[in-house]
Amino acid sequence: MQVDLPYELKLIATLSGHEDRAWHLAWNPTKPLLASCSGDRSVRLYSYSPSALDFRLAASIPTGHTKSVRAVAWAPSGKTLVTASFDANIGVWEREEDDEDGAGEWECLTLLEGHETECKSVAYSSTGTLLASCSRDKSVWVWEVQPDADFECLGVMMEHTQDVKCVAWHPTEELLASASYDDTIRFYIDDPSDDWYCAATIQAHESTVWSLAWSPDGRFLASASDDKTVKIWKRTGQFQFKEVLVLTGHERAVFSLAWGKGKGGARSLGWLASTGSDGIIFVRELQEAEDTVTERLLTKVHDAHGVHDINTVAWCPTTGLEDILGSAGDDGNCKIWRIEPTGV
Repeated sequence: MQVDLPYELKLIATLSGHEDRAWHLAWNPTKPLLASCSGDRSVRLYSYSPSALDFRLAASIPTGHTKSVRAVAWAPSGKTLVTASFDANIGVWEREEDDEDGAGEWECLTLLEGHETECKSVAYSSTGTLLASCSRDKSVWVWEVQPDADFECLGVMMEHTQDVKCVAWHPTEELLASASYDDTIRFYIDDPSDDWYCAATIQAHESTVWSLAWSPDGRFLASASDDKTVKIWKRTGQFQFKEVLVLTGHERAVFSLAWGKGKGGARSLGWLASTGSDGIIFVRELQEAEDTVTERLLTKVHDAHGVHDINTVAWCPTTGLEDILGSAGDDGNCKIWRIEPTGV
């Protein structure tokens, strides 16, 4: 840790128990629950007290997937959890009796089939009425969420020429972005007179684009790449994006981004966390300055999961806990960090 940085990441909990690498984690948007998934094909649910941040295992879901569970996502209601697996399927899960701590039996209400091979990412739209998924089969799917856990496929987009790594919905609009091994970012919308289609493409990086994160206000998009950079794109039109900042510092591929509100001032665009195969977590505050964006490095931590790759970072969405960050690594652990002013 560099002593001249204004903040530090303090480890407050290590959540162990997965028998293989921890691929992904997701904070429940309405309840004090955290979900993690793994190469061991299970999902683990942790409940916590927002005041004490004392995490405990609430439930472990075997899932029944035949291969790794690569990603998890909560519906905006906080009642439904979806799992994306390398077995090409997507599981939709709910508790029979809704509660705060997530304990008890979770039931798989439906299994969404259609992808031909590994499903890499899933994401709900802000309204919870749409679900997006992507796969190694080069496709992006949009599903309509209907009553009684019924899902209708609204569109299958095949514009990417290689493995699709990530899908990310705009925080307020029905605008979907995807990132791919073909080095591009693509954007999709619904044509009221037809189907979902690819409306724009950015030749974004010199290598695989692993992760995407919209700014909390939706005016910017961050992309992370195998080329070791993070790029910030300003939305200048409905489907126009301008590169305004390139972030460097990572020594190897950048696998994951998380853009939270943070606790900055009026000019702050929020806090952007990044991580990857170098085992480093960076946290930067981004600010808008006329027609560009500036960065302020708040903190970084080396070897956050020892010698292991870090696959995911995610900010806690709970009001008052905007300084809490979760990470998931190849060591099978999920770690919970608090960002604090140096010396506190």
